[in-house]
Amino acid sequence: MLQTLRAGDLTLHQVKAQFGLRESVDQSFFLEWQEDLPELSQDDRQSLDQLKTNFLYLLEFPMSEEAVKLVMLSPLLSKANFFQPPFHLKTEASVQIELMNDDRASETPELGPQVVKGRIDILLLRDEFWVLVVEAKEKGFSLENAITQALTYMMTAPNADRPVYGFATNGSEFIFLKASHNPTPQYALSDLFTLRRQHNDLYPVLQILRAIEKIEECVKA
Repeated sequence: MLQTLRAGDLTLHQVKAQFGLRESVDQSFFLEWQEDLPELSQDDRQSLDQLKTNFLYLLEFPMSEEAVKLVMLSPLLSKANFFQPPFHLKTEASVQIELMNDDRASETPELGPQVVKGRIDILLLRDEFWVLVVEAKEKGFSLENAITQALTYMMTAPNADRPVYGFATNGSEFIFLKASHNPTPQYALSDLFTLRRQHNDLYPVLQILRAIEKIEECVKA
């Protein structure tokens, strides 16, 4: 009997089994978050310092997922130039994945046959190519579930010949992802960045976003 699941209900084990996905142990697979990061201007740093101060203040109050998008995500994506040509965005983009029984699914029979439905919080595209899948969670929400959801969506990207990047945050914690189908389905994660450090981790967060933006801007569709 066909079952319908929410993408947020899948475990990382289930996602890896269904897509034949593995976490890369090759450190060179995801260097984009570590090397050749663009320099920040003094204005950038001052703006990020103020953004951190504002968000830490607002953490004293209830904060929904929508508030995280408004207060934290929107300024970061704007400063990373993702609201300018050649990029465009979709919000709450619907995704439906048909998961049928196969050799991988037979190891986890509770999975199939099923349809998984979900909505990508923010999908940044260049033309029709997926560039960045953004998954936002409300204040205090663990990023583990956000990572699983982002990977689920990233593995359904239509541009299977090119890597797709992911970005997950609950406003005070941030992590980047990279997934690729070639030569085999694999993914890697960046370090976890957090506002709960004396150093402002929004500096490297913006640098990584700009590095991804520059990479994708130079890719010929």
